[in-house]
Amino acid sequence: MSWGAVQNSLTPEQVTAVVEAASKELSSLSLGELRNRAEVGRRADSAVRNGLRALGGPTPDNSQIQGMINRVVARVGGLGFLDALFPPHCTEYTDVLVNADGAVWTRRKTAMAFARLEYLAPTREEVWRAVEALLAPEGRACSEATPSVDTKLPRDRELGFGGARVKVLHPCIAPGGGYPTLAIRLFEPLPVTPAQVVNWGVFTPAIMAALLEAVGRRLRVMVIGGTGTGKTTLLSALCHGVPLDARVVKVEDPEEIWLPHSNVTTLEARPAPPGSTVPAYEVKHGVDDALRLAPSHLIVGEVRKGDAALSLFRAMMSDHAGLTTFHADGPEHAVHRIGIIMNSDANVRAEAAKGMFAEAIDLVVQVGWREGRRVALGAWEVGGLTAGGNVRLEPLWLPGDAELKPPSRRRE
Repeated sequence: MSWGAVQNSLTPEQVTAVVEAASKELSSLSLGELRNRAEVGRRADSAVRNGLRALGGPTPDNSQIQGMINRVVARVGGLGFLDALFPPHCTEYTDVLVNADGAVWTRRKTAMAFARLEYLAPTREEVWRAVEALLAPEGRACSEATPSVDTKLPRDRELGFGGARVKVLHPCIAPGGGYPTLAIRLFEPLPVTPAQVVNWGVFTPAIMAALLEAVGRRLRVMVIGGTGTGKTTLLSALCHGVPLDARVVKVEDPEEIWLPHSNVTTLEARPAPPGSTVPAYEVKHGVDDALRLAPSHLIVGEVRKGDAALSLFRAMMSDHAGLTTFHADGPEHAVHRIGIIMNSDANVRAEAAKGMFAEAIDLVVQVGWREGRRVALGAWEVGGLTAGGNVRLEPLWLPGDAELKPPSRRRE
Protein backbone atom coordinates (compact mmCIF):
# COMPACT_ATOMS: atom_id res chain seq x y z
CA MET A 1 0.00 0.00 0.00
CA SER A 2 1.33 3.46 -0.94
CA TRP A 3 1.85 6.24 1.60
CA GLY A 4 -0.99 8.18 -0.05
CA ALA A 5 -3.36 5.27 0.41
CA VAL A 6 -2.34 4.97 4.06
CA GLN A 7 -3.03 8.66 4.60
CA ASN A 8 -6.46 8.34 2.97
CA SER A 9 -7.50 5.20 4.88
CA LEU A 10 -10.37 5.57 7.31
CA THR A 11 -10.12 4.41 10.90
CA PRO A 12 -12.28 1.44 11.99
CA GLU A 13 -14.51 3.87 13.88
CA GLN A 14 -15.00 6.01 10.76
CA VAL A 15 -15.78 2.92 8.65
CA THR A 16 -18.38 1.81 11.20
CA ALA A 17 -19.96 5.27 11.20
CA VAL A 18 -20.27 5.30 7.39
CA VAL A 19 -21.69 1.77 7.31
CA GLU A 20 -24.22 2.61 10.03
CA ALA A 21 -25.32 5.80 8.23
CA ALA A 22 -25.61 4.05 4.85
CA SER A 23 -27.53 1.12 6.34
CA LYS A 24 -29.95 3.54 8.00
CA GLU A 25 -30.47 5.31 4.69
CA LEU A 26 -31.52 2.01 3.08
CA SER A 27 -33.64 0.77 5.98
CA SER A 28 -36.88 1.76 4.24
CA LEU A 29 -36.35 -0.43 1.15
CA SER A 30 -39.30 -2.70 0.37
CA LEU A 31 -39.06 -6.49 0.34
CA GLY A 32 -39.23 -6.46 -3.46
CA GLU A 33 -36.35 -3.99 -3.63
CA LEU A 34 -34.31 -6.03 -1.15
CA ARG A 35 -34.68 -9.13 -3.34
CA ASN A 36 -33.09 -7.25 -6.25
CA ARG A 37 -29.44 -7.64 -5.25
CA ALA A 38 -28.20 -5.51 -8.16
CA GLU A 39 -30.44 -2.63 -7.11
CA VAL A 40 -29.40 -3.01 -3.45
CA GLY A 41 -25.78 -2.85 -4.56
CA ARG A 42 -26.36 0.38 -6.50
CA ARG A 43 -28.28 1.95 -3.62
CA ALA A 44 -25.56 0.88 -1.15
CA ASP A 45 -22.87 2.46 -3.35
CA SER A 46 -24.76 5.76 -3.37
CA ALA A 47 -25.47 5.61 0.39
CA VAL A 48 -21.83 4.90 1.27
CA ARG A 49 -20.64 7.85 -0.84
CA ASN A 50 -23.25 10.04 0.83
CA GLY A 51 -21.90 8.90 4.19
CA LEU A 52 -18.34 9.69 3.16
CA ARG A 53 -19.31 13.20 2.07
CA ALA A 54 -21.10 13.76 5.39
CA LEU A 55 -18.05 12.48 7.27
CA GLY A 56 -15.69 14.82 5.48
CA GLY A 57 -11.96 14.31 5.53
CA PRO A 58 -9.92 12.14 3.13
CA THR A 59 -11.51 9.94 0.48
CA PRO A 60 -10.46 6.29 0.92
CA ASP A 61 -9.28 4.12 -1.94
CA ASN A 62 -11.68 2.01 -4.01
CA SER A 63 -10.96 -1.22 -2.12
CA GLN A 64 -11.99 0.32 1.23
CA ILE A 65 -15.08 1.89 -0.34
CA GLN A 66 -16.06 -1.47 -1.87
CA GLY A 67 -15.56 -3.15 1.49
CA MET A 68 -18.00 -0.72 3.09
CA ILE A 69 -20.49 -1.24 0.27
CA ASN A 70 -20.29 -5.01 0.79
CA ARG A 71 -20.92 -4.60 4.53
CA VAL A 72 -23.96 -2.41 3.87
CA VAL A 73 -25.39 -4.90 1.35
CA ALA A 74 -24.89 -7.72 3.85
CA ARG A 75 -26.57 -5.80 6.67
CA VAL A 76 -29.47 -4.51 4.60
CA GLY A 77 -29.95 -7.92 2.99
CA GLY A 78 -30.46 -9.22 6.49
CA LEU A 79 -27.95 -12.05 6.77
CA GLY A 80 -25.05 -9.86 7.78
CA PHE A 81 -21.81 -11.78 8.29
CA LEU A 82 -23.43 -14.94 6.91
CA ASP A 83 -23.94 -13.35 3.50
CA ALA A 84 -20.27 -13.79 2.57
CA LEU A 85 -20.48 -17.54 3.31
CA PHE A 86 -23.45 -18.19 0.99
CA PRO A 87 -23.75 -18.21 -2.80
CA PRO A 88 -23.15 -16.28 -4.94
CA HIS A 89 -20.25 -14.96 -2.84
CA CYS A 90 -19.08 -18.42 -1.75
CA THR A 91 -19.98 -21.87 -3.09
CA GLU A 92 -17.57 -24.15 -1.26
CA TYR A 93 -19.43 -24.96 1.98
CA THR A 94 -22.05 -27.56 2.89
CA ASP A 95 -22.44 -26.51 6.54
CA VAL A 96 -22.09 -23.31 8.55
CA LEU A 97 -22.17 -23.31 12.36
CA VAL A 98 -22.20 -20.54 14.95
CA ASN A 99 -21.55 -21.84 18.46
CA ALA A 100 -22.65 -20.33 21.75
CA ASP A 101 -19.26 -18.64 22.14
CA GLY A 102 -19.65 -16.83 18.81
CA ALA A 103 -17.12 -18.98 16.94
CA VAL A 104 -17.98 -19.61 13.28
CA TRP A 105 -17.21 -23.03 11.82
CA THR A 106 -17.66 -24.33 8.27
CA ARG A 107 -17.37 -27.63 6.43
CA ARG A 108 -16.26 -27.74 2.82
CA LYS A 109 -17.97 -29.96 0.26
CA THR A 110 -15.07 -32.39 0.10
CA ALA A 111 -14.13 -32.39 3.79
CA MET A 112 -15.22 -34.49 6.75
CA ALA A 113 -14.12 -32.12 9.54
CA PHE A 114 -15.22 -28.59 10.35
CA ALA A 115 -12.72 -25.73 10.31
CA ARG A 116 -13.01 -22.53 12.35
CA LEU A 117 -13.03 -19.24 10.46
CA GLU A 118 -10.60 -17.35 12.68
CA TYR A 119 -11.00 -14.12 10.71
CA LEU A 120 -14.73 -13.96 11.38
CA ALA A 121 -15.79 -12.74 14.83
CA PRO A 122 -19.38 -11.46 14.75
CA THR A 123 -20.79 -9.64 17.75
CA ARG A 124 -23.84 -10.95 19.63
CA GLU A 125 -25.86 -8.18 18.03
CA GLU A 126 -24.78 -9.25 14.54
CA VAL A 127 -25.67 -12.91 15.20
CA TRP A 128 -29.07 -12.02 16.65
CA ARG A 129 -29.73 -9.74 13.67
CA ALA A 130 -28.94 -12.65 11.33
CA VAL A 131 -31.22 -14.96 13.33
CA GLU A 132 -34.07 -12.47 13.08
CA ALA A 133 -33.56 -12.22 9.31
CA LEU A 134 -33.53 -16.02 8.96
CA LEU A 135 -36.72 -16.53 10.96
CA ALA A 136 -38.81 -13.46 10.07
CA PRO A 137 -39.96 -14.65 6.60
CA GLU A 138 -41.57 -17.69 8.26
CA GLY A 139 -43.14 -15.54 10.98
CA ARG A 140 -41.03 -17.19 13.66
CA ALA A 141 -38.71 -16.01 16.43
CA CYS A 142 -36.22 -17.57 18.82
CA SER A 143 -36.83 -16.71 22.49
CA GLU A 144 -36.95 -18.32 25.91
CA ALA A 145 -40.57 -19.21 25.15
CA THR A 146 -39.56 -20.93 21.87
CA PRO A 147 -35.88 -21.76 22.39
CA SER A 148 -35.54 -24.34 19.58
CA VAL A 149 -36.60 -23.25 16.09
CA ASP A 150 -36.31 -24.89 12.66
CA THR A 151 -36.69 -23.02 9.41
CA LYS A 152 -35.46 -23.05 5.83
CA LEU A 153 -34.06 -20.66 3.26
CA PRO A 154 -35.70 -20.87 -0.17
CA ARG A 155 -33.87 -21.67 -3.35
CA ASP A 156 -32.80 -18.68 -5.49
CA ARG A 157 -31.78 -19.73 -8.98
CA GLU A 158 -30.58 -16.27 -9.99
CA LEU A 159 -28.08 -16.23 -7.13
CA GLY A 160 -27.09 -19.88 -7.59
CA PHE A 161 -28.37 -20.57 -4.07
CA GLY A 162 -29.89 -24.00 -3.52
CA GLY A 163 -31.63 -23.15 -0.26
CA ALA A 164 -30.76 -24.31 3.24
CA ARG A 165 -32.02 -26.03 6.38
CA VAL A 166 -31.59 -23.92 9.53
CA LYS A 167 -31.61 -24.80 13.23
CA VAL A 168 -31.54 -22.05 15.88
CA LEU A 169 -31.12 -22.59 19.64
CA HIS A 170 -31.57 -19.90 22.29
CA PRO A 171 -28.78 -19.40 24.86
CA CYS A 172 -31.17 -20.54 27.61
CA ILE A 173 -30.86 -24.13 26.34
CA ALA A 174 -27.47 -23.84 24.60
CA PRO A 175 -25.36 -21.83 27.08
CA GLY A 176 -21.73 -20.93 26.68
CA GLY A 177 -21.33 -17.31 25.73
CA GLY A 178 -24.69 -15.69 25.24
CA TYR A 179 -24.79 -16.17 21.49
CA PRO A 180 -27.63 -18.06 19.79
CA THR A 181 -26.45 -21.36 18.31
CA LEU A 182 -26.89 -21.76 14.55
CA ALA A 183 -26.57 -24.85 12.34
CA ILE A 184 -27.10 -24.29 8.61
CA ARG A 185 -27.01 -27.05 5.99
CA LEU A 186 -26.61 -25.63 2.48
CA PHE A 187 -28.14 -27.44 -0.48
CA GLU A 188 -26.80 -27.80 -4.00
CA PRO A 189 -28.36 -25.19 -6.33
CA LEU A 190 -28.59 -27.47 -9.38
CA PRO A 191 -29.28 -31.17 -10.00
CA VAL A 192 -26.28 -33.24 -8.90
CA THR A 193 -25.08 -35.19 -11.92
CA PRO A 194 -23.62 -38.71 -11.97
CA ALA A 195 -20.46 -37.22 -13.48
CA GLN A 196 -19.99 -35.05 -10.38
CA VAL A 197 -20.25 -38.08 -8.09
CA VAL A 198 -17.69 -39.91 -10.24
CA ASN A 199 -15.36 -36.88 -10.22
CA TRP A 200 -15.56 -36.76 -6.42
CA GLY A 201 -14.30 -40.36 -6.36
CA VAL A 202 -17.40 -41.90 -4.79
CA PHE A 203 -17.95 -44.42 -7.60
CA THR A 204 -16.13 -45.43 -10.75
CA PRO A 205 -17.89 -44.66 -14.05
CA ALA A 206 -18.71 -48.35 -14.52
CA ILE A 207 -20.36 -48.76 -11.10
CA MET A 208 -22.31 -45.52 -11.47
CA ALA A 209 -23.54 -46.59 -14.89
CA ALA A 210 -24.70 -49.94 -13.49
CA LEU A 211 -26.61 -48.25 -10.66
CA LEU A 212 -28.27 -45.82 -13.08
CA GLU A 213 -29.31 -48.78 -15.21
CA ALA A 214 -30.86 -50.42 -12.14
CA VAL A 215 -32.82 -47.25 -11.40
CA GLY A 216 -33.92 -47.14 -15.03
CA ARG A 217 -35.28 -50.67 -14.65
CA ARG A 218 -37.53 -49.37 -11.83
CA LEU A 219 -35.64 -51.06 -9.00
CA ARG A 220 -36.39 -49.48 -5.63
CA VAL A 221 -33.26 -48.03 -4.01
CA MET A 222 -32.43 -47.00 -0.44
CA VAL A 223 -29.26 -44.96 0.07
CA ILE A 224 -27.87 -45.26 3.60
CA GLY A 225 -25.04 -43.63 5.54
CA GLY A 226 -24.21 -41.46 8.52
CA THR A 227 -24.75 -37.74 9.01
CA GLY A 228 -23.14 -35.60 6.33
CA THR A 229 -21.93 -38.54 4.25
CA GLY A 230 -23.68 -37.41 1.06
CA LYS A 231 -26.80 -39.61 1.07
CA THR A 232 -29.01 -36.98 -0.53
CA THR A 233 -26.26 -35.99 -2.95
CA LEU A 234 -25.96 -39.56 -4.21
CA LEU A 235 -29.75 -39.91 -4.33
CA SER A 236 -29.93 -36.79 -6.50
CA ALA A 237 -27.39 -38.25 -8.91
CA LEU A 238 -29.17 -41.62 -9.06
CA CYS A 239 -32.39 -39.83 -10.02
CA HIS A 240 -30.77 -39.26 -13.42
CA GLY A 241 -31.49 -42.93 -14.05
CA VAL A 242 -35.24 -42.21 -13.96
CA PRO A 243 -36.50 -41.77 -17.54
CA LEU A 244 -36.90 -38.10 -18.42
CA ASP A 245 -40.52 -38.65 -19.46
CA ALA A 246 -41.42 -40.22 -16.09
CA ARG A 247 -44.03 -38.74 -13.77
CA VAL A 248 -42.08 -38.00 -10.56
CA VAL A 249 -43.45 -37.00 -7.18
CA LYS A 250 -40.97 -35.93 -4.47
CA VAL A 251 -41.67 -35.81 -0.74
CA GLU A 252 -39.07 -33.86 1.24
CA ASP A 253 -38.41 -32.18 4.58
CA PRO A 254 -37.20 -29.68 3.44
CA GLU A 255 -36.90 -29.62 -0.35
CA GLU A 256 -33.30 -30.06 -1.42
CA ILE A 257 -33.37 -32.40 -4.44
CA TRP A 258 -33.43 -30.72 -7.85
CA LEU A 259 -34.22 -32.86 -10.89
CA PRO A 260 -33.71 -32.42 -14.65
CA HIS A 261 -37.19 -33.88 -15.28
CA SER A 262 -40.11 -31.70 -16.38
CA ASN A 263 -43.12 -33.60 -14.97
CA VAL A 264 -42.34 -33.22 -11.27
CA THR A 265 -44.47 -32.37 -8.23
CA THR A 266 -42.87 -31.70 -4.84
CA LEU A 267 -44.64 -32.14 -1.52
CA GLU A 268 -42.83 -30.52 1.40
CA ALA A 269 -43.36 -31.27 5.07
CA ARG A 270 -44.02 -28.34 7.39
CA PRO A 271 -44.30 -27.96 11.16
CA ALA A 272 -47.50 -26.87 12.85
CA PRO A 273 -47.71 -23.05 12.77
CA PRO A 274 -46.81 -21.56 16.19
CA GLY A 275 -49.87 -20.84 18.29
CA SER A 276 -52.19 -22.48 15.78
CA THR A 277 -54.43 -25.54 15.89
CA VAL A 278 -53.44 -26.36 12.31
CA PRO A 279 -51.64 -29.73 12.40
CA ALA A 280 -48.20 -30.39 10.99
CA TYR A 281 -47.91 -31.76 7.46
CA GLU A 282 -45.46 -34.64 7.80
CA VAL A 283 -43.63 -36.90 5.38
CA LYS A 284 -46.18 -39.67 5.95
CA HIS A 285 -48.94 -37.31 4.77
CA GLY A 286 -46.87 -36.39 1.73
CA VAL A 287 -46.37 -40.04 0.77
CA ASP A 288 -50.10 -40.76 1.15
CA ASP A 289 -50.97 -37.72 -0.97
CA ALA A 290 -48.31 -38.59 -3.56
CA LEU A 291 -50.09 -41.84 -4.39
CA ARG A 292 -53.07 -39.78 -5.60
CA LEU A 293 -50.89 -37.77 -7.97
CA ALA A 294 -50.29 -40.60 -10.48
CA PRO A 295 -46.54 -41.09 -9.87
CA SER A 296 -44.50 -43.54 -11.87
CA HIS A 297 -41.60 -42.80 -9.51
CA LEU A 298 -41.78 -41.75 -5.87
CA ILE A 299 -38.78 -40.05 -4.26
CA VAL A 300 -38.68 -39.53 -0.49
CA GLY A 301 -35.75 -37.36 0.55
CA GLU A 302 -35.22 -39.06 3.91
CA VAL A 303 -37.13 -41.47 6.12
CA ARG A 304 -36.81 -40.34 9.74
CA LYS A 305 -39.97 -41.68 11.39
CA GLY A 306 -41.57 -45.10 11.49
CA ASP A 307 -44.94 -43.90 10.22
CA ALA A 308 -43.22 -42.39 7.16
CA ALA A 309 -41.40 -45.71 6.58
CA LEU A 310 -44.73 -47.54 6.81
CA SER A 311 -46.35 -45.24 4.23
CA LEU A 312 -43.33 -45.49 1.91
CA PHE A 313 -43.13 -49.29 2.11
CA ARG A 314 -46.84 -49.58 1.37
CA ALA A 315 -46.38 -47.37 -1.69
CA MET A 316 -43.40 -49.30 -2.99
CA MET A 317 -45.15 -52.61 -2.36
CA SER A 318 -47.97 -51.39 -4.63
CA ASP A 319 -45.64 -51.37 -7.65
CA HIS A 320 -44.32 -47.81 -7.42
CA ALA A 321 -40.67 -47.40 -8.34
CA GLY A 322 -38.78 -45.13 -5.99
CA LEU A 323 -35.72 -43.95 -4.14
CA THR A 324 -35.11 -42.79 -0.58
CA THR A 325 -32.40 -42.29 2.04
CA PHE A 326 -32.09 -43.54 5.59
CA HIS A 327 -29.60 -42.94 8.41
CA ALA A 328 -27.78 -46.23 9.08
CA ASP A 329 -24.21 -47.52 9.28
CA GLY A 330 -24.74 -50.64 7.18
CA PRO A 331 -27.51 -52.68 5.52
CA GLU A 332 -28.13 -54.87 8.58
CA HIS A 333 -28.22 -51.76 10.74
CA ALA A 334 -30.75 -50.22 8.34
CA VAL A 335 -33.06 -53.21 8.71
CA HIS A 336 -32.68 -53.13 12.49
CA ARG A 337 -33.27 -49.36 12.81
CA ILE A 338 -36.28 -49.43 10.47
CA GLY A 339 -37.79 -52.13 12.65
CA ILE A 340 -37.22 -50.09 15.82
CA ILE A 341 -38.77 -46.85 14.53
CA MET A 342 -41.67 -48.62 12.83
CA ASN A 343 -42.47 -50.36 16.10
CA SER A 344 -42.06 -47.17 18.13
CA ASP A 345 -43.92 -44.79 15.81
CA ALA A 346 -46.40 -47.04 14.00
CA ASN A 347 -46.79 -50.07 16.29
CA VAL A 348 -45.46 -52.44 13.61
CA ARG A 349 -43.93 -55.65 14.94
CA ALA A 350 -40.26 -56.27 14.09
CA GLU A 351 -41.10 -59.37 12.06
CA ALA A 352 -43.63 -57.47 9.97
CA ALA A 353 -41.18 -54.58 9.47
CA LYS A 354 -38.55 -56.98 8.14
CA GLY A 355 -41.06 -58.51 5.77
CA MET A 356 -42.07 -55.10 4.44
CA PHE A 357 -38.43 -54.06 4.03
CA ALA A 358 -37.71 -57.22 2.05
CA GLU A 359 -40.67 -56.67 -0.24
CA ALA A 360 -40.40 -52.89 -0.68
CA ILE A 361 -36.64 -52.38 -1.22
CA ASP A 362 -34.58 -53.93 -4.03
CA LEU A 363 -31.15 -52.31 -3.57
CA VAL A 364 -29.31 -50.77 -0.61
CA VAL A 365 -26.36 -48.49 -1.38
CA GLN A 366 -24.10 -47.21 1.41
CA VAL A 367 -21.89 -44.10 1.48
CA GLY A 368 -19.59 -42.96 4.25
CA TRP A 369 -16.28 -41.38 5.20
CA ARG A 370 -12.90 -43.03 4.75
CA GLU A 371 -9.59 -41.22 5.30
CA GLY A 372 -11.33 -37.86 5.34
CA ARG A 373 -13.31 -38.16 2.11
CA ARG A 374 -16.73 -39.38 1.01
CA VAL A 375 -16.69 -42.84 -0.56
CA ALA A 376 -19.09 -45.62 -1.44
CA LEU A 377 -18.98 -48.55 0.99
CA GLY A 378 -21.10 -51.11 -0.81
CA ALA A 379 -24.24 -52.09 -2.70
CA TRP A 380 -26.50 -54.98 -1.74
CA GLU A 381 -29.52 -56.64 -3.28
CA VAL A 382 -32.43 -57.40 -0.97
CA GLY A 383 -33.34 -61.02 -1.54
CA GLY A 384 -36.38 -61.68 0.60
CA LEU A 385 -36.37 -63.34 4.01
CA THR A 386 -34.20 -66.18 5.26
CA ALA A 387 -35.64 -69.26 6.97
CA GLY A 388 -34.89 -67.53 10.28
CA GLY A 389 -36.94 -64.47 9.33
CA ASN A 390 -34.04 -62.11 8.64
CA VAL A 391 -33.68 -59.98 5.52
CA ARG A 392 -31.36 -61.61 2.99
CA LEU A 393 -28.72 -59.13 1.77
CA GLU A 394 -26.57 -60.20 -1.18
CA PRO A 395 -23.45 -58.08 -1.86
CA LEU A 396 -23.43 -56.83 -5.45
CA TRP A 397 -20.42 -54.54 -5.05
CA LEU A 398 -17.85 -53.88 -2.34
CA PRO A 399 -14.83 -51.55 -2.40
CA GLY A 400 -12.19 -53.03 -4.65
CA ASP A 401 -14.65 -54.76 -6.97
CA ALA A 402 -14.35 -53.74 -10.61
CA GLU A 403 -17.99 -54.40 -11.47
CA LEU A 404 -21.46 -54.40 -9.96
CA LYS A 405 -23.03 -57.84 -10.14
CA PRO A 406 -26.31 -57.67 -12.06
CA PRO A 407 -29.31 -57.63 -9.70
CA SER A 408 -31.52 -60.67 -10.04
CA ARG A 409 -34.72 -58.69 -9.44
CA ARG A 410 -36.53 -57.41 -12.52
CA ARG A 411 -39.27 -54.80 -12.41
CA GLU A 412 -39.39 -53.43 -15.96
